[in-house]
Amino acid sequence: MASLIDSLINIMNDENRQYTELLDLSNNKTTAIVKGDVGQLQEIFGKEQKLIDVITRLETEREACVTDICKILHLSPSEVKVREIVRLLEKKPKEHDALEQSYLNLKNTVKQLTEVNDNNKQLLKQSMDMIEFEINLARNASMASQTANYGKGAYEENSGLGGGSFDAKQ
Repeated sequence: MASLIDSLINIMNDENRQYTELLDLSNNKTTAIVKGDVGQLQEIFGKEQKLIDVITRLETEREACVTDICKILHLSPSEVKVREIVRLLEKKPKEHDALEQSYLNLKNTVKQLTEVNDNNKQLLKQSMDMIEFEINLARNASMASQTANYGKGAYEENSGLGGGSFDAKQ
């Protein structure tokens, strides 16, 4: 079982490294959103997708490792979380401390990532609201210039550009 615990710790440490990279990208995304740099955002999205693929693979490995540990401990894998395994290892300080540290590091990184992503979500919403406002403003300005040529009787006023006819014979 010690090798399974070591495997779980290694997987969680790998996950934490990937989430830390994702956190760095999310912080870069914040800057790109504020600057309105669409090119940089597209580049970040591509990098994020690659990291998410790696994290998904690591998550599957972690779940398999937890399932194997649960089989040895005669526990239901669907009901056991890593925190429960940490608690069960209290009599083995070396494994307990290493797993707990790995768990807490990963939990902290994911919490930070969630906060940055929530902030980015708000920034994107504000950007979209501003774009919508600017489109409506432009649309209203365009409508105002089209309707400005009418007088009281709803007839088109002379625009002051001359008689309005073209003499091709000249």
